[in-house]
Amino acid sequence: MDLHGILDIAVHELTINIRNRWTTIFAIVFGLLVTSLAYFGLMTEGYGGMQDFTRTSASLLNLVLYIVPLVALTMGTLSFTGDRGSMELIFSQPLLRAEVVLGKLLGLFFAIGLATLIGFAAAGVLVVAGNGPGGLTRYAALVGLSLLLALAFLSLAMLVATISRRKPRAIGISLFLWFFFVLFYDLLAIATTLFLRGGTANVMIFVSVFGNPVDMVRVAGLVILDNVTIFGAAGASLLRFLGGPLPAVSALLVALLLWIIIPVVTACLVIRRQDI
Repeated sequence: MDLHGILDIAVHELTINIRNRWTTIFAIVFGLLVTSLAYFGLMTEGYGGMQDFTRTSASLLNLVLYIVPLVALTMGTLSFTGDRGSMELIFSQPLLRAEVVLGKLLGLFFAIGLATLIGFAAAGVLVVAGNGPGGLTRYAALVGLSLLLALAFLSLAMLVATISRRKPRAIGISLFLWFFFVLFYDLLAIATTLFLRGGTANVMIFVSVFGNPVDMVRVAGLVILDNVTIFGAAGASLLRFLGGPLPAVSALLVALLLWIIIPVVTACLVIRRQDI
């Protein structure tokens, strides 16, 4: 692999996406939402003012699970199904096709990661000013999980765009994937357990977590925030089966990395055989 060539493509893709107005809009909207949640998160409980990092992280988790996959899938699909002329030009470079798509993936990830970090950093500055640095480690862990989630869905977007090749079809499939993983998957898993009994249902719930990157980030985030008890018996059985919080988070991170690697490898194999 030509690492220098991959980085050149990544820088080119990063430059394009930084100039893209949608990246700017995402950075602004995400930053406003993050800072608003940090400040107004306790309003429903009758409190005002800035939350600490632990409460801010808990408030932000669901926001991340909804917005980050949608942005990653949308931007990834649009990038990998770009204008035919520009795609032909970039693939005409003296690089392997796999190196080109890896460079584009890295550039996109850097662009989305930068926009995401701006939002988290803005909220972090306000939280430190209002409540000090307590809980900063958990907040940083949430930031890391958010970036991994973005990379996982960028990888899926790359695979979808590579297989579909046509922009309308790829966008439709990507939106379906967002709906499936973010909204429908948990309902499907719960519905399946209604037809199972006792221990088998618990095993099904446990296994289903690893079939959805959104669920993996949700569970890992709650474990890090010491809120896994919200899952009741399922959360307790997860920690007991995996040997505690640290092994549980480690297993979830390894599975999340597989969700990143497998789509990327598959897309690289597919694009090697395509006539561009």
